[in-house]
Amino acid sequence: MSATSLAVLARTSDPQTVLRRFLALDAVVTGANALACLAVSGPLGRLLGVDSTLLLALGGFLAVYAGAVALLASRARPAEFPVRAVIEANLAWAVLSLLALALWLSPTTAGSVWTVLQALVVAGFAALQHVALKARQGSSD
Repeated sequence: MSATSLAVLARTSDPQTVLRRFLALDAVVTGANALACLAVSGPLGRLLGVDSTLLLALGGFLAVYAGAVALLASRARPAEFPVRAVIEANLAWAVLSLLALALWLSPTTAGSVWTVLQALVVAGFAALQHVALKARQGSSD
């Protein structure tokens, strides 16, 4: 993905702003997922075929993670190490989601589709953040 493609997606050509926007979008999507898990774990668990207690635990974890990513996105210049940690955590989440689907979970069809789609979205965030971080490092700001 080129810097131009990133600029189009982020609606800015400033590498610093591109990175912050992708971190912020990650925080918003993760926070929405957390709220759904926390607020409607019972109905969501039945729809997805996943234990509501697991969804509550995931919701709590995701809420804390979303807050940390939002805090990082709010920085004028997010430090490289925490950004790399977010990228790696996102990649780990995507891989673990697919492993859980293959090895441990027995979800409904909707749950299987949801698990794959959210893994792809999270991996997509990792890729966008990685490219944005590289673009920021290559810029002279």
